[in-house]
Amino acid sequence: MSVNRAEVEAVLATLELPDGGTLISRDMLRALSVEGSEVRFVIEVPSPEIARRMEPLRAAAERTVAALPGVTRVSVALTAHGPAAKAPPAAAGPGGAPPDLKIGGHPKSTQGSLKPASVASIIAVGSGKGGVGKSTVSSNLAVALARAGRRVGLLDADIYGPSQPRMMGVNKRPASPDGKIIEPLHAHGVTMMSIGLMLDPDKAVVWRGPMLMGALQQMISQVNWGDLDVLIVDLPPGTGDVQLTLCQKAEPTGAIIVSTPQDVALLDARKAMDMFNTLKTPMLGLIENMSTFHCPNCGHETQIFGHGGVEAEAKKLGLPFLGSLPIDLDTRLAGDSGTPVAAGDSPMAEAYAQLAEQLIKDGIA
Repeated sequence: MSVNRAEVEAVLATLELPDGGTLISRDMLRALSVEGSEVRFVIEVPSPEIARRMEPLRAAAERTVAALPGVTRVSVALTAHGPAAKAPPAAAGPGGAPPDLKIGGHPKSTQGSLKPASVASIIAVGSGKGGVGKSTVSSNLAVALARAGRRVGLLDADIYGPSQPRMMGVNKRPASPDGKIIEPLHAHGVTMMSIGLMLDPDKAVVWRGPMLMGALQQMISQVNWGDLDVLIVDLPPGTGDVQLTLCQKAEPTGAIIVSTPQDVALLDARKAMDMFNTLKTPMLGLIENMSTFHCPNCGHETQIFGHGGVEAEAKKLGLPFLGSLPIDLDTRLAGDSGTPVAAGDSPMAEAYAQLAEQLIKDGIA
């Protein structure tokens, strides 16, 4: 018999904190994960000083959950989101302090959905590995859908490597007049938000999981997205905290996987698909990027990464194949310049327009 999330939360709610309340009522539980017989979670407190006094409670929480029938392994981490003491800038860590989003401080745990009521559909664009063009597809698909008449939002959820500000040609810091709700930016007919707009572009983000999840929650639920037909979420590569939070908290309509054709990329794409299946997020289809290369000088076609691997995978899994996109110099130049190629009238713009039309026809966007 396996344990479930509700059972874990129920036993944790019985542990009284020294100054009153419980881990649940005081909103200190983060990143609870129940995978078969293994349970993991984080206890987050306001400061390192409090954390040092909370070790007995952490140990008690671990013992209590371990005593549940069906639990074979428990991992409980104790962390603090506040600084131990005010330090000069030179003493800051390699990633600096987390940015002040000016929208209500540290994010709170939510039991319900984070999905804004004004957003009709959320589409996650993911990949098993980096470098397959997922962000390029996300930005161009967003622009193509906007040109097709849809009200589109684009959320850059790649916290460690945000690229949408460059690709969409925006660099202004978003405003938050009331200090609670953040106003997104607009470019090429798309409403957009990225953690990259809040940070020094040359500084690395060195955050633990709870901070990643908190930032994502804020950018979904505390941004004034307005009325949208579809919000496209450009996910980081892999199968980590951001994907877990999005699928569990934001109830995406479904996910699109971007992969290049070769077997090495498909190995990781399969892991991403398995993750979405595990999290009960519907798979909307697969896109093959960098499918072929047309020489602009002689017109010769070369299949640098192979061709058709993603389509064959989609057929094998019974999933929709949404199309193939070639390696294209103009697409790269357009992304670097801040005007996605889908905003123009080139053959690549037409390819993205057809992809957008297919998603609209299928009722996805």
